[in-house]
Amino acid sequence: MITGELKNKIDHLWEIFWTGGITNPLDVIEQITYLMFICDLDIADDNKRRESQMLKIPFQSVFGDKKQDYKWSVFKHFAPEKMYKTMQEGVFPFIKNLHADKNSTYSKYMSDAIFKIPTPQQLEKIVSALDDIMSNPAYKDKDMRGDVYEYLLSKLATSGTNGQFRTPRHIIRMMVELLDIRPGDTICDPACGTAGFLVSAGEYLKEKYLKEIFYNKARLEHYNNGMFHGYDMDRTMLRIGAMNMMTHGIANPNISYKDSLSDQNTKSNCFSKILANPPFKGSLDADIVSADLLKVTKTKKTELLFLALFLRMLQMGGRCAAIVPDGVLFGASKAHKSIRKEIISGNRLEAVISMPSGVFKPYAGVSTAVLIFTKTGHGGTDKVWFYDMQADGFSLDDKRTPVEENDIPDIIARFKNVAQEETRKRTDKSFLVPVQEIIDNDYDLSINKYKQIEYVPEEYPAPTAILADIKAMEKDIAQGIKELEGLLK
Repeated sequence: MITGELKNKIDHLWEIFWTGGITNPLDVIEQITYLMFICDLDIADDNKRRESQMLKIPFQSVFGDKKQDYKWSVFKHFAPEKMYKTMQEGVFPFIKNLHADKNSTYSKYMSDAIFKIPTPQQLEKIVSALDDIMSNPAYKDKDMRGDVYEYLLSKLATSGTNGQFRTPRHIIRMMVELLDIRPGDTICDPACGTAGFLVSAGEYLKEKYLKEIFYNKARLEHYNNGMFHGYDMDRTMLRIGAMNMMTHGIANPNISYKDSLSDQNTKSNCFSKILANPPFKGSLDADIVSADLLKVTKTKKTELLFLALFLRMLQMGGRCAAIVPDGVLFGASKAHKSIRKEIISGNRLEAVISMPSGVFKPYAGVSTAVLIFTKTGHGGTDKVWFYDMQADGFSLDDKRTPVEENDIPDIIARFKNVAQEETRKRTDKSFLVPVQEIIDNDYDLSINKYKQIEYVPEEYPAPTAILADIKAMEKDIAQGIKELEGLLK
């Protein structure tokens, strides 16, 4: 989330581009992203060196011995003219050809990248301003590429036109933990954007299964080349996503330019895990929507079609965690009911986590929920776990400042021990609902349909006592007026 001091610094960086003649917002976004990648490449290379020393495995710097001047930590100290020449003739060609495989995702989306900063003086100002942001310890743990892209995107009048709102990192992490990603999984986000879900899944695997993956040649090969898949229709996002994943140590993610809902996406029964926050109100060409999705839910609503797509793309036994707008949970149209019925009666719905409307502020105020389900093809829903999230660790206004109240740890702990939820009451934050009750309610999944509000009776004084108090007050006021008149005389 871009706020306060960080917001001011990004605005200053934007102003440097603008006053220097780069006025196309998308050009600004791309140039900033390239520079952040160059900075992150230096940091990642240094981190790999340290990890290699810790794991006692050989280390080969991506810069080699002859390209140390290409490191951000080195060239940022150069004079403007030398920095510009190093960037134009060395660093930028280097990052464009960084991946040895010319057919790789990274090479594909970097092939048409262009360095557009016009003068040495402007480059020096930009590098200095960006270094001030990236080197500040306060921002050390932030996913800066995504945050900056989201904020810059919000400066465009088109922000949100295609539902392109980046999911907050803590919500992504919650979903990754709920799905319990494993080293053997094949993971997909069919609306990947800047690849936030895929990056978070990769980081989670490093934290939990470092030795299982990095000491096993076959698993490491799978991690680098076959585990992560993402699709999007925005080449800028694909380029950012490819750089984002490479920076986070994933050598060759399968990120493709593809309209996931169209006939060009033929993926079926491919993935063991799907993590996604699909567009809620994106423009849709109904003529190219895949026919098999329309068989499940005949609609132009992207949020419904994506749910049908997730079911198709999952392997049997595969699991999905997806963010949906609240309307998906209770919409009364035939399309809404048909997709809910397919998930509940045709497969296995595990959980509905209702999130407060402030989660996506300041960029959107829509109320959303997380659906977690497993593809079975033959039903299996017994009881559905509902959770009424009321706090996510941040204020629910536009400022989104950190607060103590946070339901996310409780959500993760309870979901992983859902059998113990049997004794929970409908007045609690979480509870189980039998599937038959949901069916009887026309497959309605809104939590308010099942949650009970515990009313605490208020005790009020009797009317006669209130009237007596009023008369006493009137008497006191009259006496006060007489005493005041006496003093005035």
